[in-house]
Amino acid sequence: MTKTAEDLRYPIGRFRAVMPVTSELRSAAIDAIAGLPDLMRAAVADLDDAQLDTPYRPDGWTIRQVVHHVADSHMNAFIRVKLTLTEDTPTIKPYDEKAWALLADMQLAISVSLGILEGIHARWTTVYRAMSTEEFERLFVHPEVGAQLTLDWHLQNYAWHSHHHLAHITELRRAKGW
Repeated sequence: MTKTAEDLRYPIGRFRAVMPVTSELRSAAIDAIAGLPDLMRAAVADLDDAQLDTPYRPDGWTIRQVVHHVADSHMNAFIRVKLTLTEDTPTIKPYDEKAWALLADMQLAISVSLGILEGIHARWTTVYRAMSTEEFERLFVHPEVGAQLTLDWHLQNYAWHSHHHLAHITELRRAKGW
């Protein structure tokens, strides 16, 4: 069966937050974020430069760009959590992820971003696991979405984001027989 462009772009489907949030859902999302560094490292294990520089879909990023993008995105996400916990309904700063994906650091060895993911995720999940239910209800403003969002929404979004980009890599490996 041939995959559609939508299937290749969203191999696990588009993000949809689940509300109301239960403690079990929250714990599972935190565990997903905590587990990403090891899963990402396993997903890219033994890939050579030619494989790392293969796009996961036509007109898509390469595996190398995906790994670096996840580090960029999750650094921003961690800062957004900290801002939301320490400020009153902050407006977060969006960034142009497509432009970032063209910068020179996207050509670095993926070990650089894998190390960033390990450190950021250790700190991020420590903060998440220490948060109260009330803290997960804290709000931030996302100017691109045009709405106030909760840290519960943010947590689910980044658990999805982790699996989403991991699937880009694992699905390409499966399709190519790597």
